[in-house]
Amino acid sequence: MPPDETLRSRENPLYKRLRALKERGGDRELCLLEGPKLVLEALAAGLAVVEAATSPRAEASPAGASALSALRGCSVPVRRMTAELHASLSDAEASQGVLALARRPVVEEERVFRGTPLLLVADAVQNPGNLGGLLRTAEAAGASGAILTGACADPFSWKALRGSMGSAFRLPLLRGLPIEHALSALEARGVVVLATARDGERRYDEADLRGPVALVVGNEGAGLPEAVRARATARLRIPLAGPVESLNVGVAAALVLFEAARQRGFPLPTAEG
Repeated sequence: MPPDETLRSRENPLYKRLRALKERGGDRELCLLEGPKLVLEALAAGLAVVEAATSPRAEASPAGASALSALRGCSVPVRRMTAELHASLSDAEASQGVLALARRPVVEEERVFRGTPLLLVADAVQNPGNLGGLLRTAEAAGASGAILTGACADPFSWKALRGSMGSAFRLPLLRGLPIEHALSALEARGVVVLATARDGERRYDEADLRGPVALVVGNEGAGLPEAVRARATARLRIPLAGPVESLNVGVAAALVLFEAARQRGFPLPTAEG
């Protein structure tokens, strides 16, 4: 692109679109990708990237050059911005120089329940970073999908995407169901609903997690409503030492999901690998 086509104004329509998604989110069709790694993850997952903006920083780095080459190879329009304009769209201390808009993935419900389901159900997890981390953990443990209920954060907001590092693109997600409807759908399919509880009747590592199971986790502060805990097929406890009363929702979910993976013979990496 010739130098005189470099975008310099905050009044430019592309800049405004990027800024609106960064500040407000809420777009039902598009999500904002920040950084070359996330752009490459989206392309590899088959997302349709509709347009992108770059700065001299990206063009000068191997990772940025790779992302730009991949974008252009997919015929994605790439516009150049000044470093200052591009940096104003980034919360990173040093902007990575690549931003893009992509269409959100659409998932058929059956994909979530494929095989012997191992599901994460996140109810009203409101912190986008926490939700992104949960999705990343679920994918790493071999989960078949996730169901996001209640006032859950948007998994495709830029903060959640930064936390999931591409997992939200690959892990089949269902959104928008009230928790009661989600539990009914799980019960109708014969999926065992599990919740963690301090006074759970069984240790998490003594439960049989080899069949169809769904782990329900709740809001960071309030946890799961009592009605949801009461409706769970089983409540699992995680032994804790000393005066510690509870674990971060992400840590608790990871323990149970990876225990399920272990029981299912998931090929977890060795210390040498």
